[in-house]
Parts: sequence; structure tokens; C-alpha cells
Amino acid sequence: MTSKEKVALLRAEMKAKNIDAFVVFSADPHMSEYLPEQWKERAWLSGFTGSAGFAVVTQDKAGVWTDGRYFIQGPKELEGSDFKLMKMGVEGVPDYVTWLKSEVKEGGSVALNALATAHSHWEEMTHGLKEKAITVVDLPLLESVWSERGAEVKNPVFVHPLERAGQSVEDKLIAIREKMTQKNASLHVIASLDDVAWTLNLRGSDLECNPVFLGYVVITKQSALLFVDESKVDQEVRAHLEASGVQIRAYTEFYNYLIAIKGESVLLSPASNQAIFVALAGNTIIEAPVPGNLMKAVKNEAELEGFRTVMVRDGVAMVKFLHWLTTSVGTEVMSEYSIAQKLEGFRREGENFVGLSFGSIVGYKGNDAIPHYSPSETASELVEAKGSILVDSGGQYLEGTTDITRTFPLGEVSEAYINDSTLVLKGMIRLSRVKFPKGTKGVHLDAIARLPLWMEGKEYNHGTGHGVGSFMNVHEGPQNIRKDMNFQELIPGMVVSNEPGLYIENAYGIRHENLIAVKKSQTTDFGEFYEFETLTICPFFSSAIKKELLDAEEVQWLNSYHQWVSEKLSGHLSGDVKEWFLQLVQPI
Repeated sequence: MTSKEKVALLRAEMKAKNIDAFVVFSADPHMSEYLPEQWKERAWLSGFTGSAGFAVVTQDKAGVWTDGRYFIQGPKELEGSDFKLMKMGVEGVPDYVTWLKSEVKEGGSVALNALATAHSHWEEMTHGLKEKAITVVDLPLLESVWSERGAEVKNPVFVHPLERAGQSVEDKLIAIREKMTQKNASLHVIASLDDVAWTLNLRGSDLECNPVFLGYVVITKQSALLFVDESKVDQEVRAHLEASGVQIRAYTEFYNYLIAIKGESVLLSPASNQAIFVALAGNTIIEAPVPGNLMKAVKNEAELEGFRTVMVRDGVAMVKFLHWLTTSVGTEVMSEYSIAQKLEGFRREGENFVGLSFGSIVGYKGNDAIPHYSPSETASELVEAKGSILVDSGGQYLEGTTDITRTFPLGEVSEAYINDSTLVLKGMIRLSRVKFPKGTKGVHLDAIARLPLWMEGKEYNHGTGHGVGSFMNVHEGPQNIRKDMNFQELIPGMVVSNEPGLYIENAYGIRHENLIAVKKSQTTDFGEFYEFETLTICPFFSSAIKKELLDAEEVQWLNSYHQWVSEKLSGHLSGDVKEWFLQLVQPI
């Protein structure tokens, strides 16, 4: 079926149920970024595959709201559908609640699936539509419209050992219960899959690219329960949980268990799905972030050492890949898709490689100007020895997670490209070198990476940095580095990406990305200061750098970085690859 045909079926259901508008969030019951196939409702309905965004359908209009990462990709994927791209944050574009108020009649109704709707979104709609007496109802209309959903996967759960986790389950539960006591909570529900996995030192593979499994955790002052499909749990996992004081319950029993809870003070994240809040009606709800979310973000030394270990392994794979690509392009047939497959092959040679940390972004011939472009086997540009290419990729290893972007020429490029590439790199270097006082938030540092571009009247429409998990989700909160206000301060142990970019539609896109970790720098009369430790180990291409645009300290940083990269990787390389690599890391 086409998107138009799917929307027609949905509108028929809406008419039959007397529904004026239907909202489809990109979410599953755990509010995951990467979704199981059976929960990719927005993508199925609209054809828009971006990781962020949601769709709204009325009887005569339809829109998809998404952010700047998808302003180029969105129109291409929505072409021929009933959906109009609504660019979030752009002046003159209404937010979806304002749009609904203008499109739905007084006393009308808006439906959605409470299982796939965050409580915070439910509340936002309920309060925002109240002035027109518009009712928000739980009515999962796509259940009858989308009849060929995929089945839930049943992959095994496995233990993430203490030597890699760095903290026992018992100690994590003690710390979480202390936070519960501080908030006067007698019970805590964890629905986010990365928090479930982190809390219990377990991993899985139920979601693509994220080493997590479907499950819920309920913690009281005396007990801890894991709701999971028991067919995924072997004896080792059972013994691990039993030793940690955690009981196993069936995944399907979770909502019945919640309904039976009475008279408790429940600590629950507002990002949890609305169905959980409904099931817990009658209890006192304490809305607050999952305490383990911040604990997870602040990596301990074992986790940081895991990052350092896998960066060498990943750097070797990247160098072998970059050598292959730059020496083979033009002599053999290759496409964006085959290049991504080749890169994955180099990573698979590394010890303890589990899989990709996200779908590789390989953009060429204007596709590099689409920030989150991901080539498919059936729609992929052929790559030749001319122009430039952007490669954003990462791996999941048992010891840690990687995420790296390199943009570089494959042949002759314009002077404008080299200038822009240098400006982006200049911003990345400036953020790498910055020192900042305790209490600084990511929003305070974002402009440092953007300033070289801003001075030339240029800008990029995505964040500069996101948190990264330890053999966990490649996108992790609560910290980030972006223009949007986020009150979470940066704390030593947090790992974030450093990835400014620039995108010229139908011409080229540039992004340079390393992962960096917050660490203590010095204490002065003005207090404690922090800085970043660069974790990613991979060279940049001097052919895309105009030295005159870098100041002396930036040149020194780049040369020192390349010397460090050489020290870390050269012993793992040999032959033509090593000779090529040693030329690449020469001082500029």
C-alpha cells in the first residue's frame, strides 16, 4: 500500500469512531529512539523514516513534525503522500498542539495510542486543547489499519560483567533507593530500556543497534522485579539476578501488576508512556527523571577505560577502511551502500564487536547534505573518484560504544568546500580545547563550536553533541551540547559527541566528529574547572584543511592529536596501510 492508501484507511476508521484527528508518535511502550519493527507506526503510515518526528492526520490534512536534521530528507520521503513537512523551530511553523487547535472543531476529539505516547506529550495535548474543549482519547486506530505488523523478537538476554560495568547491581539498587527516599517514594517504575539494562547489568539485542531488551523494572524498598519474556533468560542470567536480589516476572504481567498497586508513592518519569500512568491511577505519582539515568551518564573508571580500549580497535578499523576507500575509489564499482557494508566488515574484524551502534551514514553527491541520510541497497548513489563523501558510523563492542564522523575528498573539490571543512574542524577543535567551570551546561558550550561558522554567516540545524552510552545506546541523556536549554550540567565521567557540521543542499555536507569525556582540569581561586578528554582515535584529511584559517593553537592541537593517533594506532597497522596512515598524520 502507498502512504495515501494507508491514510485513507486510517481516515475511514477515524470517521467510524467519530475522531477528528489522530496523532502518531515515533515511539514504542518504552519510548525508545530505535523501534522494534512492529512499532514503526509513523514510518509505516507516512513513509518518513527519520529517528525523530511525529505525524498528525485529520480528515483533510496531514503533517509530519521533525527537526533540522531532516529538513532535506523529509520532503523527499514525503513526496507523493498526503503529508506536509512541518519544520520544528522555524519561524512561522506552528507547533502541533497549536495546529490541532486551528484544525479541530470546538468540542472535537483527538486520538492516539497511550502505549506509544509519553505522559508528558499526553499532558501537553490535554492542557493545550482544553480551551476548545477538545478531548484527548486513547484509541490505537492503527491496530486495525496496520494488519501486517512484525512479531516481537525473542533474542537472549546476557550478563554485562562487573569488570566492564564497574558497579554491582546491589550497589546500583542501593543508590536508586536512596534517591527514592529523598523523594519520599515507596515504589519506582523503570520503563526506558537502557535504564532497565544499566540498572541490572544486563544487555540484549531486541532493538536494532541498541544492546537492550524489552523489559520493565519495579523497585520497592525491599524488592526489585524484572518483567521480561522468560524465554530470553538463561540460567546464568537467572543466577545473576537472584544473587542481586531481583525477581523475574513475565513481561505480559506488567500492566496487571501495576493495576493491583494501591496506596503507594510512585516515582515515575514523565517520559514513561501514558498507559503506565493510567494503570497506576489512585496512587500518588511523583514525576521525576529516572534516578539511574544520571548515574548511567556519569561513567565510572571501568567504563571510561572500556571506551579507551575500543577506540583503538575502532580506530584501526576506520584507518583500514579509509585507506581502502581512498585507494580503491575509481578503480572498482562502489556505492554508498556497499561502502557502508565494507566499513562494517572492517569493524567485524575487531575483538568483541557486537554490531553497529546506528545505521551507517554514507553520503555522497549531495546526499552528504542530509545530516541523517542512510543509504539503502536499492537506492544508493554510485561513488566515483571526485567530490567529497561524509561517513558517520559507529560500533557496539562488549567494552564500549563508538560514534565517529569523517568528511573528506575523493577527488578534486572546490575552494569553498575546503574553507567550509576547515571552519567546521575549527569549531570542533575549539570545543575540544575548552575549559569550563563546574556547573556549566551544554548550552553554554554550544556556541564555541558554532562561532567560526557564525562569523561567516553560516549555521547547522542540529545539536553539537549528544551523550553516548557504555556498550549502550549511542544517543543517551540527560546531557547534551546544543542551543536548546537543558539544565543538566556537565559532570566528570560524562561522554558526549563533538560534531559541528555544515550542509549546502544539493552540493555537499560536512561534519567532523569525535567523542569526548568530561574530566577535572584544575581548581583555582574561582573554583573547580573541567575540560574534555578526546576519546576518538582517527586522523583527519589535510587535503580538506586550509591551514591559514586555523590559528596557531588550533594547528598545534591538530598536530598533537595526529601524533597521539599515530602512537595509538601505528603498532596495529602494517604494509601499505601503515605507510599511507603515517603520511596522513604528518604535521600540517
